[in-house]
Amino acid sequence: MQTLIYFIGFALICLASHRIGALLSWLRLPYITGYLFTGVLVGSFGLDFIPTSASESLRFIDQIALAVIAFVAGSELFYKELISRLRSILWTVALIIVAAFVLLGGAIYLLVDVIPFTQSLPPTEKIVVALLGATILLALSPPSTIAVIKEVRARGPATRLILGVTICMDVAIIVIFAINSSLAQALINNTGVSLTFLGVLLLDLALAVGLGAAIWRLLVVLLDQRLPRLVKIAGVVLIGYSVYVLAGVLKMYDIGGVKIAIEPLLTTMIGGFLITNFSRHRDEFAGLLHDIGPPIYVAFFTLTGLALKLDILLTALIFAAILFIVRGAGIFVGSSSGAAIAGEPTRIRRLAWLGLITQAGIALGLAREVSVTFPSLGDAFATLIIAVIVLNEIFGPLMLRAGLQRLGETNLPEPGIRDRVRDVLILGVELQSIALARQLSRQGWRVRVADTDAEHVRRLATEDVDERHIDAIDETNLAGLLDRSTDALVALLENDEDNLRACQIAMEKFGVPRLIVRLRRQDLREQFRELGALIVDPGTAMVNLLEQAVRAPQSISLLLHTDETNDVVQMTVTNPEINGRLVRDLRLPNDVLLLEINRDGQTILPHGYTQLRYGDEVTVVGKAESLREVAIRLGY
Repeated sequence: MQTLIYFIGFALICLASHRIGALLSWLRLPYITGYLFTGVLVGSFGLDFIPTSASESLRFIDQIALAVIAFVAGSELFYKELISRLRSILWTVALIIVAAFVLLGGAIYLLVDVIPFTQSLPPTEKIVVALLGATILLALSPPSTIAVIKEVRARGPATRLILGVTICMDVAIIVIFAINSSLAQALINNTGVSLTFLGVLLLDLALAVGLGAAIWRLLVVLLDQRLPRLVKIAGVVLIGYSVYVLAGVLKMYDIGGVKIAIEPLLTTMIGGFLITNFSRHRDEFAGLLHDIGPPIYVAFFTLTGLALKLDILLTALIFAAILFIVRGAGIFVGSSSGAAIAGEPTRIRRLAWLGLITQAGIALGLAREVSVTFPSLGDAFATLIIAVIVLNEIFGPLMLRAGLQRLGETNLPEPGIRDRVRDVLILGVELQSIALARQLSRQGWRVRVADTDAEHVRRLATEDVDERHIDAIDETNLAGLLDRSTDALVALLENDEDNLRACQIAMEKFGVPRLIVRLRRQDLREQFRELGALIVDPGTAMVNLLEQAVRAPQSISLLLHTDETNDVVQMTVTNPEINGRLVRDLRLPNDVLLLEINRDGQTILPHGYTQLRYGDEVTVVGKAESLREVAIRLGY
């Protein structure tokens, strides 16, 4: 009954925590800072709405959240996106682990004798603090890193390296934590490192891999069923939580005095990795995790804040700042050394470390695991480590953003592309062309409208449209309006021969890829077709539009922009790493659909095994925010 009361009260507090996190985000602070603050505020060191001791009764929330966080970590490890830079990623990860682990472990061991609440620890437990503390502080934060990359629209070799290292580092740290946790238990229990211990350790790792594979199969069976989405979400949560229950049961058994201790985080991460890379449910699983994520993170970080000891936290801040600096130095040494061995350019060697500071979910989860698994270390250890994590979460995104800017990979086009902004010239000044110009401008296009009739330009002149008068349709006059970066020409002049001449000049002299013409004279239709122009026939356009509205009304709502949720856009593939990638391996957002590919004038209706090529024009439909994410991945 007491647990139920705590749970109801905690659920209400989480609603407030979500709002406080949103409010603090206005101050450019991470959401989790607000969640942690709320937990501290309502605990024994604040308003005492819920006693800090209640965190033990609510341990099952921790376990559910950690399972979901590990699923997310595993799902981020999509090997087909990492394979092109695998050598650089592995060298960087390996050298960071070596350099940062040595520096952090040494610093923590020395600080243990100075920190008031750890001075009384026996020598073996001081070693355990250094061992586990250094391991936890090596963890990074893929979600925070991805969020910053999306925000600044970063793309380039350094961005791919930073993201790859961030994802692989968390995988490596969970494995290392599972090993070091077993070593720590041996040190605390004075069982020593014997052949029996090593054998049980290998058995623990083998069990984690085997159970991870079993979790994968269970998830596949669940996702194969035609069940409501909420039922599948509940199933994913239940499967993840069952790993912690099973791990608790196995801890009751031992071999030669050494307890069996599988690491649930490692098990669930393996399950997430396998279903992402070796099943057809990759996108659905990612979508379920996306839906589960927000309430899970709010609950987890709020509960973490509730368990914090405010008096210890204030004492630990100066020591947390020291560890923050040591950690940054270790990451710098390791990343620059690894990048140098892998042959990365000098600028990446010098600046990539700035993108590897952020911490969040996995690190906090491991800290909470230690405080529960090793009661002798208690909340004091967790509070010290969490203080460092909070500093990393506050300053990490700022450093990542600054690093990407200094690396020159924010909002930059691929070589040969002048700007991400689409460029269009509309010939013919009239009410329709002005309306078209305004609509394209709202979509982010750079628009110019021109006409050979000065009276048209004067009569319809408006401040929000760039209108120009040209003397004639020839190469000299069009040279000031077209260049190799122009994406489209829309020919709406009253004289179709002028429209034809404009299209010929645009294609032959300036290589404009998209030609759109409103045609009146049917005898010129074939000449426009030879140029590859898209012909809009005023006589039949409205009839065809009405027919489409009858047969497929949803498509009309997209074309006429009356669908406020979705939009249709065409993008050019300019990311070299997408060249040769199968459509099924693009990992597009769940609400985005790839409709068509245009390659060398040929239209391709894509399926999962269609390969994309550099320079392809792809038509996609989806929500505006998701389409911006697709543009970052594919091109512009």
